[in-house]
Amino acid sequence: MKSAVVQLPGLNRDRDMIAALTKISGVEPITVWQTETEIPDVDLIVIPGGFSYGDYLRCGAIAARMPVMQAIKTKAEQGVKVLGVCNGFQILVEAGMLPGALMRNASLKFVCREVKLEVVNDETDFSRAYAKGQIIRCPVAHHDGNYFADAETLKRIEDNGQVVFRYADGTNPNGSVNDIAGIVNAGGNVLGMMPHPENLIEAAHGGNDGRGLFASALDVIAAA
Repeated sequence: MKSAVVQLPGLNRDRDMIAALTKISGVEPITVWQTETEIPDVDLIVIPGGFSYGDYLRCGAIAARMPVMQAIKTKAEQGVKVLGVCNGFQILVEAGMLPGALMRNASLKFVCREVKLEVVNDETDFSRAYAKGQIIRCPVAHHDGNYFADAETLKRIEDNGQVVFRYADGTNPNGSVNDIAGIVNAGGNVLGMMPHPENLIEAAHGGNDGRGLFASALDVIAAA
């Protein structure tokens, strides 16, 4: 499975993501710069976390308007899987590829700690390695991860099974409505999530609960 990692000014989790994808798939992903208008044939495109353009205006707002995002939209429309983690999630929302909005944490403070996630939908391309209802550990590090959607949108994504991960056991770190931690688009091939699964994939990290997401997305579940 071939993958690509998008690089934008201010993103600082690209190396973590490259390391995770390489370790799990055995193939180093290509990197794609913000000004590129075409993306080579790959099976998965990842927008990692960080602080693109210093989080000016709104988190992800400037990055969402870079040329590479139109190329990513085109690939997504063709069925290519797209994963956005933390700032990547914010960018996908700002680009209109996922519904809702990501607001300032309810505490108005930056949060960096481990949380628990419930796997709400285990039938997506990003969650097949898990079981429905399974509780996994995952670290978070963000200031604007408070997911919000209007009542109509919220009902639609809940009814359609677009909520993939939910904060569990009272560990919601940001006030997200319905404890939402990660959602997919209606087509099921674009996932955005605030927690960082790439930072919990091996014993050296203190656990491998995040590994299943990449094993699912890269179709290497048996090897995981």
